[in-house]
Amino acid sequence: MNITSATYVISSADYLQCPKADRPEYAFIGRSNVGKSSLINSITQRQKLAKTSAAPGKTQLINHFAIESSSGQKGLKDKWYLVDLPGYGYAKRSLTDRRRWEQMIEHYLRKRENLVNVFVLIDSRHSPQKNDLEFLSNLGKWQVPFTLAFTKADKEKPTVVQRNVKAFLDAMRETWQFLPQSFVTSAEKNVGRDEILTFIENCNNEFGKERVEI
Repeated sequence: MNITSATYVISSADYLQCPKADRPEYAFIGRSNVGKSSLINSITQRQKLAKTSAAPGKTQLINHFAIESSSGQKGLKDKWYLVDLPGYGYAKRSLTDRRRWEQMIEHYLRKRENLVNVFVLIDSRHSPQKNDLEFLSNLGKWQVPFTLAFTKADKEKPTVVQRNVKAFLDAMRETWQFLPQSFVTSAEKNVGRDEILTFIENCNNEFGKERVEI
C-alpha cells in the first residue's frame, strides 16, 4: 500500500459529530506518551499530520484524518479514515476531565459503525502495565476488534523489547483464549510500518466485500 494523500478533517467531542461513516476506519489509542502521534506520522509519512508533544495528554478530542491510498493490485485506490484518540491512564487531569474522555472514547468505540480495527499502542520498553490490560479487557467486553502495536522498539535493546512483548502476551494469555495480531514498531526507523499498512489494506478489501454483499 502506498499512501497518496493524508489530510486532517475534524476534531470531535462526541462520536455523533464524526464524519459520515461511509468508509473503513482505523483508530489509534494508547497510554499517554506511548508515541501515538509519532507512529501515525510514520505510517502516513507526514511528519506534521498528528501533533506530537513532550507533554502527555495533549490529544483531547476524536481526530479524523482522511487517507487515500493505492495498492499494487492494478493500482486500485482506497479511501479510509485514520483516527487519533485521546490517551488513557493520564492521572494529571481532573477527575471530571478523565471521566469525560473515558465516556467519549467508550461511546466512539462501541457505536462507530464503520470502525474496522483499533490499534492499541503498548510501550515496548516496559513490563506489562495494569491500565493497558484493563483497557484491552474492556475492548473484549465491548466486542471491539483490535490489534497491538508495540512502540519505541528502537529505544531499547532488541532482547529487552522481545522480553517485554512476550511478557505482555503471556499476561494476556491468563484471561484471553485467543491473542490478537501484534506488530513491533519504531516510528523513528519506520519499523512495522509496511506490516501495518498491509494489514489495513487487507481489512479495506474485506470491508469492500461486505459493502458489496449488503
